[in-house]
Amino acid sequence: MTKRIWSLTLKEFLHLLHDWWMPAFMLFGGALELLLVGWATSRPITNLPLMVLDHDHSARSRAAITALENTDTFTLESRAQTLGEIQRAFEDGRISAALVVPSGFGEGIERLAPGAPRPSLSLWLDGAESLSAKAAARAAEGALTEMGQRITLRRMNLEPQALEGFVPSLRVWFNETLSEALYTTPAELGLMLEFTVLLFAALSFARERELGTLEQLLVMPFSSLEIIIGKSIPAIVVGVFDFALLLSAVHLVFDVPVRGSLPLLFALAFGYVLVELGKGLVISIVSKSQHQAFLLVMMVGLTDFMFTGYAAPVESMPRILQLIANLVPAHHWLTILRALLLKGAGLDILWPQVLALAILGLVIGGFSLAYVRRALE
Repeated sequence: MTKRIWSLTLKEFLHLLHDWWMPAFMLFGGALELLLVGWATSRPITNLPLMVLDHDHSARSRAAITALENTDTFTLESRAQTLGEIQRAFEDGRISAALVVPSGFGEGIERLAPGAPRPSLSLWLDGAESLSAKAAARAAEGALTEMGQRITLRRMNLEPQALEGFVPSLRVWFNETLSEALYTTPAELGLMLEFTVLLFAALSFARERELGTLEQLLVMPFSSLEIIIGKSIPAIVVGVFDFALLLSAVHLVFDVPVRGSLPLLFALAFGYVLVELGKGLVISIVSKSQHQAFLLVMMVGLTDFMFTGYAAPVESMPRILQLIANLVPAHHWLTILRALLLKGAGLDILWPQVLALAILGLVIGGFSLAYVRRALE
């Protein structure tokens, strides 16, 4: 039996060598996507083009514009003469934000008194790019609030140090710099691993059917279990290698820490590969061609993506969708991956997710084995 399984495994590896572009595309293409996503999210949002319409032309209005420029989030692109010019710039996509300073802004600040109308500024943001708009709103609120506090302190004849006793102490755990890359790259790692294993497993029988060699394989003296094992081993090897490659990339390039047990991480990754392998084999059996298998992998992978918590927190979803998310192995895998990498958690903390992944693996694996064996026989 071992010799027959080895011969099938060797045949699968020869197929991979013959179609070398597919494993190269999946392994190094996935690593390249991971690097691009990490680089894009590891840098703060800066140099958003800002347009200014200053009706006041006072020292106070110039101070407000300088306060926005000093945040590094904004870059003064141009000055407008009318509101219509700002609107056209937004429509053309030339600016991300616009500051409108009304006439009398500086004089209103100098004449501030209890009960008097407060001067105001208008900041317009391009909401079509929500991430940039949120970053711009945070930067503007911080800069202009600080400017307002300094004006208030001067009117009260106080120094800025007078408010030092009210500054809160803030401590961030596990991601001290609040780097977005420490959130996105582990999620990309988990998703790339899922797509890789699903695709390699899904192409195994679909390739044989498309090449017309599946019937030849079935009439050979191999049992259905031997065929399944022989075709599964290459997908498992590729999946574990892909995980090691992606983990090295996120650790060496983006300084994502590995605070938990590395052997435990690889053991759980191996278990997750087996779970996704079962799904991939079912896709391979039902697919009539490699192209159909690829499309089914994309459909299954993107559906899983919506329930992993990467695009939107699972906790904020409706209750019915939260229950569905608990049936998605990738959801538990990403929770395990982030906890092991960033928090250094062990089995004493992760056992609910590990248990859920194990139960899903037994159900999916048992169904996959029975379904594939019955289809082959």
